[in-house]
Amino acid sequence: MSSHDETAGRLTTHVLDTASGRPAARLRVDLFRVEGDRLMPLHSTRTNDDGRCNDPLLTGADMRPGAYELRFHVGDYFGNQPSKGQAPFLDVVPIRFGIDDGNTHYHVPLLVAPFGYSTYRGS
Repeated sequence: MSSHDETAGRLTTHVLDTASGRPAARLRVDLFRVEGDRLMPLHSTRTNDDGRCNDPLLTGADMRPGAYELRFHVGDYFGNQPSKGQAPFLDVVPIRFGIDDGNTHYHVPLLVAPFGYSTYRGS
C-alpha cells in the first residue's frame, strides 16, 4: 500500500528525457502557487531514477483550486555549464496550469530534450 490515498486529490509529475529515451533522474522540480503576479513557493524536489517524484507535490487540504506553476530545471539536468561558453537553449521550463477540483488527481508530465519539450494532462 502506498503512503497516500490513491483516490484523494493530488498533484504528480514525471519527466522523460526524449533524447535518451529514458526517465530524467535527479532533475530539480519546483512548485509555486500563482497569486496575481506573484509566485508563492510551495515545494522543491528532485525526480527519482524513474523520473518521478517519490511523493505527490500536493495532497489533501493543499490541493486548492487555483493557478500553479511547475519549474523544471532542465539546463542543469542536461549538464549545461556556463564554462562551455554557451547559454543553454532550454534552462528552466515553466508550466503554468490550473486546478479546478482539489479532489481530483492532476498529473503534469514533461517530455524534454535539449532543444524542445511538450506536456499534457496525464492520468
